[in-house]
Amino acid sequence: MEHMGISEFARRSRLSPKALRLYDEMGVLPPARVDPVTGYRSYGADQVGPARLVAALRQLGVPLAEVKAILDLEPEEAADRIAGYWSGVETEHATRRDLADVLVNRLRGKRSVMYEVETREMPSRSLLCLKRNVEGEAGAWAFGKEFVGLLKERRGLPPMDGRAGAFFCIYWGEVTDDSDGPLEWCRPVPDEEAEALAALYPELTLRTEPAHLEAFVDVGPGGEASATQWQLVSESLRAWQEDQGVEPIDLGIRLTYLAPPPRTGASAPDCDFAVPFAAPPG
Repeated sequence: MEHMGISEFARRSRLSPKALRLYDEMGVLPPARVDPVTGYRSYGADQVGPARLVAALRQLGVPLAEVKAILDLEPEEAADRIAGYWSGVETEHATRRDLADVLVNRLRGKRSVMYEVETREMPSRSLLCLKRNVEGEAGAWAFGKEFVGLLKERRGLPPMDGRAGAFFCIYWGEVTDDSDGPLEWCRPVPDEEAEALAALYPELTLRTEPAHLEAFVDVGPGGEASATQWQLVSESLRAWQEDQGVEPIDLGIRLTYLAPPPRTGASAPDCDFAVPFAAPPG
């Protein structure tokens, strides 16, 4: 097999040596051989095609982890994966366009409610909670997995029915690359067992939440809303509150995850975004 140094391979693939070193370090496009003494990289001629595919995927904005996954697939599967990725990009672009329209209308004195907002009554509840500052969507998901894993590990909490018994997350602030929340994960527990259950989870804080009303938007199974959709839902809830003349009890946005009934065969929980509020006087 023909081999070439990194400079020649860079010329043929149109990727810079700097990019090739990065892709090697990330495990995306390792060289065919690395000299154990000099560390000199050499590439095979059959790697030019994959390298050009990497370059094209990066032009599409595909993250390196996804690029690596695509390169590991057979051509037909890789094509399906790229199509699926791009479909997601177009969906996200459409959501961002909707959010831009909402913001433009708000600045011009108009209100836009993009999602149907419903209300429900929530009873007083005892909650076991864990609160932390996290960065970015990846950090938020990792924190959620940690919380759920902690609950499953000890299996000490009794099941509770309905939305009032479902675990939920409160976004007390934005979670982006610029803002770190904080987030608070909560699990309702029976009032009469709250103190005993709290003793099993010293990492968690026990608190009582008073009865209240909630305005909510159901986003369906999975709850894997993008940050843009999250912001769009928040704007819809905000506009609804202004239209209804109701005041939120606090500034937290809640994501509630309701596990599907076993008989349905569904695997993903139903998710909604909610804001607690007090009813207007009278």
